[in-house]
Amino acid sequence: MKGIVFTEFLELVESKFGLEVVDEIITNSNLPSKGVYTAVGTYSFSEMLSLLNHLSRHTSISVDELLMIYSEHFFSVLVSSYPELIKTYKDPLEMLASIENHIHVEVLKIYPDAELPTFEILTRTENSLVMLYKSSRSMYYFGLGLMHKTFEHFNSSATITFDKIKEDGSEVKFTIVRN
Repeated sequence: MKGIVFTEFLELVESKFGLEVVDEIITNSNLPSKGVYTAVGTYSFSEMLSLLNHLSRHTSISVDELLMIYSEHFFSVLVSSYPELIKTYKDPLEMLASIENHIHVEVLKIYPDAELPTFEILTRTENSLVMLYKSSRSMYYFGLGLMHKTFEHFNSSATITFDKIKEDGSEVKFTIVRN
């Protein structure tokens, strides 16, 4: 997992919960990296799971809810770091439909060894999109949060539902209907 995911996560934890909580979750997580991350480095996903689980225990907020909170922060990082990429889209459904064939292509140019989820478009209409998310990391709540923030960015709204295809969350079907 790319280091930017870790550095931004710890920045979020510090801003929402304080530096003491950052220190506590790093200390309690017994991380091979010792919690020292660079944005361009690559780290084990197990470290993110450990940080999330310890933060969840500390805050009594579920891991899924923490992933939603984090995705909101991460979307703002994407908008400020890659404004030209975001500006190429005029519509949230257009942007979401292009994750696999445009956005992830651009991400791989910057981070060639990034392990990204896949998003297969199952159906698309003018006002709806059905996508199949696949990732061994099962971070579909992170994806859900990014989808909500995409609509918010375009001053729009949608009803987004999901069905787990695989119980572990490694395959999830998202149905997005513009309101």
